[in-house]
Amino acid sequence: MDHQPQPEPGPVQDFLNVEEPRRDFFTQAAALVTGTVLGVVPLFAGVAVFLDPLRKRTRRKDGESTGPEMEEGFLKVAAIDGLLQGGAPRRYEVIDDRTDAWNLFPKEAVGAVYLVREGEAGVRAFNVKCPHAGCSVDYKPEAACYQCPCHDSSFSAKDGTVANPNSPSPRGLDELDVKVVDGAIYVKYQEFQPGTSHKVPEA
Repeated sequence: MDHQPQPEPGPVQDFLNVEEPRRDFFTQAAALVTGTVLGVVPLFAGVAVFLDPLRKRTRRKDGESTGPEMEEGFLKVAAIDGLLQGGAPRRYEVIDDRTDAWNLFPKEAVGAVYLVREGEAGVRAFNVKCPHAGCSVDYKPEAACYQCPCHDSSFSAKDGTVANPNSPSPRGLDELDVKVVDGAIYVKYQEFQPGTSHKVPEA
């Protein structure tokens, strides 16, 4: 009987090895993704730290000036001669130097106040921001009050207290510390959190 030659077995080993490159590929891809993620997270954290000083307004350190504004945080706002005794409140911008980690931005408006003169040397200062939601209030001479254009809160022109019991503001206007030195009005400018019944300074 003639024996027919049997076909040689296929390249089993080569077939099995097809899976090896695939496993290597997925292993390398996973390692690449993991390495990328681990590298990007510190990068974003570093960028956040790098840019953080740009979001902050810092004042010059005490001791760089002998003026009252640098010694106690007071800023010169106006001359007392610009206010009439018993006259209407006047709005003034508060100017200060802003610095970050790299630059100095001199003489920028950082806020605003209303000043009212009482007597020869007495002055009261109120932050212009409504304590309800932070909108800037307007002075209405015909009503002798401060009026919020956003939610209709009103405040006494004399002492900043809530004038209308239906006002949504939880407190009166925020009064600020004032001192008068050599005819100049200095205000300790601060901002407070809106929506609270008592004054909470913002960080």
